[in-house]
Amino acid sequence: MKVKRKVESSGSSKLTMLFLLAGILSLVFSIYSESQIIALIGLGLTFWGALFILLRPPTLVEGSLLYNAAVSTYLTIDRIIDDFNYKGKGYYLPPYPKDVYLPEYLKGLKASVVFVSAKNDSEMPSIEEIAKGNFLSKGQKGVLVAPPGLGILTQIEEKTRVDFTKIELTELCDVLPTLILQDLNLAKGMGMELNGDQVHLKLVDSLYKDLYSARNNLKSVIFVGCPITSAVACALAKTSGRTITIQKHQVSPDGLALEVWYSIMQG
Repeated sequence: MKVKRKVESSGSSKLTMLFLLAGILSLVFSIYSESQIIALIGLGLTFWGALFILLRPPTLVEGSLLYNAAVSTYLTIDRIIDDFNYKGKGYYLPPYPKDVYLPEYLKGLKASVVFVSAKNDSEMPSIEEIAKGNFLSKGQKGVLVAPPGLGILTQIEEKTRVDFTKIELTELCDVLPTLILQDLNLAKGMGMELNGDQVHLKLVDSLYKDLYSARNNLKSVIFVGCPITSAVACALAKTSGRTITIQKHQVSPDGLALEVWYSIMQG
């Protein structure tokens, strides 16, 4: 994985060092020359150099580290579906809004969860199973796991304080790409389009694009999605209040572009 995205630029670092070095040299020279003017210039340069250090944006974690950390999640899910011989798909279940009162034993319904079914015609898990945080559904109809993109969506919600349960799907399709691109820098391009009960997502040069490569041979990424497409599925489930499935995906020949079609299930 060669993607490395950092906020800090080498140009700003060089400018900071130049101000600090010039300021320190001016202060030293002012001592020997007994010049107050040079001393004031040195103090000014040193001050601005120190200020640039304090105001410099924090360096982000390298993309390769985020990618490698995500791979282990999919390897775990792959082992689960292999051990149980699951042939189904992933269902992103809608959580209850945060401001809706629920009795204590149903508090678990407010958490985002994806149901990996044993087969395509498996029944959905009961409310009690979801609320209790069960991993294995009764009768081994499937497993309930935390979505791979939950962390991304949580980060967006905490940073923007947007309640996705209170906006329309059309607004979500407009807002979410901007938040993922500009605030998190997880892809070079992203667009979402709503068409009835289907949402079309297009990602360009995503940080997680290699999860779909043939050499990784990850089964779970097909129906659960990469962390970005998973975060989108979580957001769609929250906004629509309905179950979301990844209907299909398509990767460009060069592996840079990814298209995903989501289905918003009725009822």
